[in-house]
Amino acid sequence: QVQLVESGGGLVQPGGSLRLSCAASGNIFSIYAMGWYRQAPGKQRELVAALTSGGSTSYADSVKGRFTISRDNAKNTVYLQMNSLKPEDTARYYCNADLRVILGRGTYWGQGTQVTVSS
Repeated sequence: QVQLVESGGGLVQPGGSLRLSCAASGNIFSIYAMGWYRQAPGKQRELVAALTSGGSTSYADSVKGRFTISRDNAKNTVYLQMNSLKPEDTARYYCNADLRVILGRGTYWGQGTQVTVSS
């Protein structure tokens, strides 16, 4: 059974920074990609940033230059460094992983962590 556990959310003032972490555990054979999505109230879930096993990254236009995705392969952990946060970044952030496990390839989600940007 695979688990994705996020941490690092919270309340921050505009212009501040937060670092989210997502650790994947379980019978994981390989990780194809990991990423972060977010969903604000009344809005659809959207991709924030993604990182493939080959090191390719992609970012939403709204976060380019402010957010950085990285990983620690030894820990099966992906991070999202968020700088210059804006009120519009307020959302629940979800970790996503494209994995190969004993039953084959699948997509997994974490429970999410709340990020609130407010003065």
